[in-house]
Amino acid sequence: MTRGLVVRRSFFFLGFLLLWLVLSTAHLWPPYLFPSPVQVALSLAKGIRDGTVLIGIAGSMWRLFRGYIAALVIGLALGLILARVRPIKETLGLLVMGLQALPSICWLPLALLWFGLNERAILFVVVMGAVFSIAQSTEDGIRNTPPVYLKAARNLGARGLRIYSAVVLPAALPNIVTGMKLGWSFAWRSLMAGELLYALPGLGHLLTMGRELNDMSQVLAVIVVIIALGLATDRLVFGTMERRLRERWGLG
Repeated sequence: MTRGLVVRRSFFFLGFLLLWLVLSTAHLWPPYLFPSPVQVALSLAKGIRDGTVLIGIAGSMWRLFRGYIAALVIGLALGLILARVRPIKETLGLLVMGLQALPSICWLPLALLWFGLNERAILFVVVMGAVFSIAQSTEDGIRNTPPVYLKAARNLGARGLRIYSAVVLPAALPNIVTGMKLGWSFAWRSLMAGELLYALPGLGHLLTMGRELNDMSQVLAVIVVIIALGLATDRLVFGTMERRLRERWGLG
């Protein structure tokens, strides 16, 4: 990260906080509806001290991790099958394409009817929210492998699984990583929607408690935590993967 980028971002966020502070002190809205950044920071600090925020983060991340890993395994396998078996692509592939366009929150009523109001229902929504974007991106990456790569590999003696491990999967990795990133964001949103309805230790439940107690400071503090976790995941995990891919392909 260059020094100029750090300076620009610092000025942007300082300006954003200053605007927020000015609006809150102008009393255009009641303080309980539009708290100042100081009130939100104090609420966040209180949640960290008493452990509620940390427990919420741990609960949500563990739930998200389990659902996302399941979606990743299923999505990669499904994408590979769709890319290589034409009859399945022409039938099941159409269904997958349609389900990918379905908002993940639409799975919640179905999950509640099937599993009841419990953690399994939330995990189901997380998996269904992520799996189809991963499958679609995997399929696209494999199907868009340049034919010249495959011809060169066969001319060099590669056959069977060796072609997939040495040529197809490396060429499809940019698409697969994009699908993984999209799947993570969809899983995160699905999880928050599910936790808003069920009293499980998690960030979504903290949002619900803040709403029921009319505590806007807590609501905004939890939103800040959710944004921070999303940015950290994007930068530390997917950003690292994308950077290494660009270096591997000589693009960065």
